[in-house]
Amino acid sequence: MSNIAPGSNLRGAVDLSALVRRANAPTGPDAAAAAAAGPAGAGAIVFAASDATFESVLELSSRVPVVVEFYAPGIEPALGSLIESYAGRLALATVDGQANPQLAQAFQVREVPAVAAIIAGRPVNLFLGMPPDEEVRGVLDELLALATQNGVTGRLDVPAADPDAEDADPAATPEPVEEPLPPHHQEAYDAIAAGDFATAVAEYRKAIAESPRDALAVAGLAQVLLLQRLDGADAAAVRKTAADLPGDAAAQLAVADLDVSGGHVDDAFARLLELFPSLDADGKNAVRTRLLEYFEIAGPEDPRVLDARRRLTNLLY
Repeated sequence: MSNIAPGSNLRGAVDLSALVRRANAPTGPDAAAAAAAGPAGAGAIVFAASDATFESVLELSSRVPVVVEFYAPGIEPALGSLIESYAGRLALATVDGQANPQLAQAFQVREVPAVAAIIAGRPVNLFLGMPPDEEVRGVLDELLALATQNGVTGRLDVPAADPDAEDADPAATPEPVEEPLPPHHQEAYDAIAAGDFATAVAEYRKAIAESPRDALAVAGLAQVLLLQRLDGADAAAVRKTAADLPGDAAAQLAVADLDVSGGHVDDAFARLLELFPSLDADGKNAVRTRLLEYFEIAGPEDPRVLDARRRLTNLLY
């Protein structure tokens, strides 16, 4: 049911901050309403989220794990009471998948109800459908353990039971002032928010051309290239093709993308490194290039990256 494994970490998961841009939030008269709808507006443990307000959810996930429940008209969110029973150690963002296609695409939601989570800005898929409460609680306990491993151990203030407290805002804190992004980064983020991955790729490449040591642009480019390849992909078809063509570089690269998008970078590394010796020169170059992108997504200090990089070097030389 859950893809949380013992000893899991989040370094290999796609960073959702590359998918949801602050500039996509409403401006002018609607800005205050959008802010109030997010978790920072009323200190709520259970709240509705949207494409426009999801930046605040990402920020909250650095304090506590945020469970994200996707629903649709006729299928109401069901996890509110269960999340509230954790007394502020978890938060719940409910998302109408039909009304928020950007988030549905980011989490690769193809049917509802679907439940995921975010820890420190990175997604963890949990389950489809709605299992019994005891099974869900087991998954949530695993989620808290994973959060602890990744240094996310905060607790939200539980809203007061006083009915007059609805209008109060005791937990509100001033929003931090954020530094503006460099121009090409801003253009890339805006393009991602619009679903225009080709423009985002071009903007990141311009940033790298101007400053080859721009590590954020290099990592951003790797993430957007992954999103571009996954856009519109049928996961079941990709996995079937890879199973049918175990020696085909393109098929194995496509399924490795799925592995990385779900945080299973070990599986992607193992798949490609085992395939590498049997490939021709073009295939080896394609795999090497893709692995270097994955290294940027996972993070250069990730132990799995260090091990895979050593293995790749041994295969090359």
